[in-house]
Amino acid sequence: MALTRLCGIVAVCLVCCAGAAAQQSEAAPDNTKANQADRSGSQPTADQAKNDSVDRDLMKRIRRSIMEDHSLSTYAHNVKIIAQDGKVTLRGPVRSSEEKDTVVRKAVEVAGAGNVTDDLTIKGNEAKGTS
Repeated sequence: MALTRLCGIVAVCLVCCAGAAAQQSEAAPDNTKANQADRSGSQPTADQAKNDSVDRDLMKRIRRSIMEDHSLSTYAHNVKIIAQDGKVTLRGPVRSSEEKDTVVRKAVEVAGAGNVTDDLTIKGNEAKGTS
């Protein structure tokens, strides 16, 4: 009887784990199209960010400011921040125009006016803006 009960518990656990794994795989975002667009030769990519201490610090401070804002979506928390010689480019999707404005504002607060290029897109909207 104890063995039957144990087998039943194991079976329930396996079913739950399989269901959770299926949900995770269904919910996984597919950024393939966005990543292909990021490879455009005219636009800077994250691997082209400068490795000098000023640009690394700039990217770190902007990322920290964005991450500390818990009202922003996961999309906004994961935007690409690329710094080259004190100039910052923001790339990737966000959920809304308000969220886009917030991310750009945070970058401008750190990098300064005129030093931020806004290549953010609104999820489901192909329009891009610059600031």
